[in-house]
Amino acid sequence: MQLKELKKLTHVDKVKLHSLESNLYQLSIMIGDKEEYITRDNGRFLTSHNKLELQALFKEKTVGAMVLCHQSAYDEMVGQPVGRGNGLEVPLGNTDLA
Repeated sequence: MQLKELKKLTHVDKVKLHSLESNLYQLSIMIGDKEEYITRDNGRFLTSHNKLELQALFKEKTVGAMVLCHQSAYDEMVGQPVGRGNGLEVPLGNTDLA
């Protein structure tokens, strides 16, 4: 979903800030069971080094939950299938940015 389409929404069930590496975050949203990654107008994923900047996009919207997500890059080193079962999802508190 493009950023301009996100700006038109009034409600999002869940906002996910994906922690990619030290201070780099990528944004996706959940509406129902569907997850949409947010892209810029040029088609590149929306990323930021400032998580508050991404949270501020939802200042005027109703949000069911906002979480920080992290996937372990080391699954294969401990005998687990890559990308399965080793994700962390932490609720972000005090997301009222008004």
